[in-house]
Amino acid sequence: MTGKRINKHQIKLFMEHREQNQTQPLSAAMAGFSLRSAQRIETKEKTLSTKPQNSQSLKQNDPFNDVWETMLVPLLEKNPKLQATTLLQYAQDINPEKYSDKLLRTLQRRVQQWKAIHGPAKEVMFLQNHPPGRQSLSDFTNCNELRITINDIPFPHLIYHFWLAFSTWEYAMVITGGESFTALAEGLQNALRALGGVPLTHRTDSLSAAYKNLTKEASEDFTQAYQELCNHYSMEPTRNNKGVKHENGSVEVSHKHLKTRLDQALMIKGHRNFATLPDYQNFVDNIVTRHNQGILNLLQEERKYLKDLPNTRTRDYNVEFVKVSSSSIATIRQVRYSVPSRLIGMQLQVHIFDDRLECYLGATCVITLKRLRWNKGARPLSIDYRHLIESLSRKPQAFRHYIFRNELYPTHAFRMAWDLLDKKLDERSACKAYVKLLKLAAETSEHEVSEFIMQAINEGKIPQVNEEMTQSTNKGNLKIHLEIEERDLKSYESLLPQQGEQNGS
Repeated sequence: MTGKRINKHQIKLFMEHREQNQTQPLSAAMAGFSLRSAQRIETKEKTLSTKPQNSQSLKQNDPFNDVWETMLVPLLEKNPKLQATTLLQYAQDINPEKYSDKLLRTLQRRVQQWKAIHGPAKEVMFLQNHPPGRQSLSDFTNCNELRITINDIPFPHLIYHFWLAFSTWEYAMVITGGESFTALAEGLQNALRALGGVPLTHRTDSLSAAYKNLTKEASEDFTQAYQELCNHYSMEPTRNNKGVKHENGSVEVSHKHLKTRLDQALMIKGHRNFATLPDYQNFVDNIVTRHNQGILNLLQEERKYLKDLPNTRTRDYNVEFVKVSSSSIATIRQVRYSVPSRLIGMQLQVHIFDDRLECYLGATCVITLKRLRWNKGARPLSIDYRHLIESLSRKPQAFRHYIFRNELYPTHAFRMAWDLLDKKLDERSACKAYVKLLKLAAETSEHEVSEFIMQAINEGKIPQVNEEMTQSTNKGNLKIHLEIEERDLKSYESLLPQQGEQNGS
């Protein structure tokens, strides 16, 4: 018997003799194998038999047997989306003492098993094969979790993220506003220009946030503008089904990867503050470039299938016409901006981008302004003293009661200068002195004038523009300095102790 494989017939014969209360040695001998094999087989059979017995025992002792088939199953058949917690609450309404919260896990197992056997079919994720040059995707992702600050001020923002499905080449642009056509159009065109070609299709997630606050007419304009944008690049626009986020899964995953890379780089950097927005954009560009350098082989393969770029860009801005008021202010999207006073009374054509406003007089761009946005809180202002300084120099007394006077303090030093001038001089002289400081800053260097102000205050002097400084300004070689009186150091010798005092006599 040694070395021979024990077959199923022998095991069955052995177990039949054991069920007839035969001893283990006798049953093994009748089956034709050793006592040691008999012990091993019987141990294994007991282990296998205990599982269904325990399962059956659990089912027989299940506290929900009384209500499962009669009450809970009919509810699940009617609405398979019901959860075990809801069904437990339903059972507790019938008998609160019998069905405690501790039984939730038991009910969850029964519900899970019922849904696996009798429930509706689940949605299947079909893995896709993306041929080169075919699909591009883009979306906006919220980056507040990165906790970026610009000049130590929290900077809430989005990133427009463009992605090629085949090669995973990407482009990212910092967005200061929300999801909008201007942000989409500018970001998409920048991405295509950086890519150097055009894929066959461009997929978005229906841009629900961009449509959310639009009227029906504005929504139709948005759709038409987006269609024209894609037509310009001979690119087929496609969209996810509304509410089905996983259809944009490729770019959603890329969002996570991009933000992880940014977060890791910020950790290495040691801080999350940037001096200016362009500095932060350069940081993002470097992270994206490093990723793109790692997939150059795939990108070269994909570029073979890309279509040529058109010679020109298409419109990636909105247009509004505004008239400059007599106060040298243009109101654009409920935000007031100062403009050079020579434009008073003129009608400007304003090209509204995500981050800037380009103001045209005819075909000439006369000024570019940083775009601000009006929220439900305080209405923002953009008043630049350089736009007003010529008129203000002729009418300096207008400064004191100017409704936007607080906007004419370009730095904290200027605010301190005004407070000191207003305290030390009469009303007319104070206004004249301060406006001269503003004019000097407009004609030379705001930073240097701020330093001059702080130096004067620290020396206990009144910061005023003198004739010498004005002449230096006219010659174009301003060198701001304060004349500090030189003292004879010998005069301090009288303060020193005499020789006898040092000896304690």
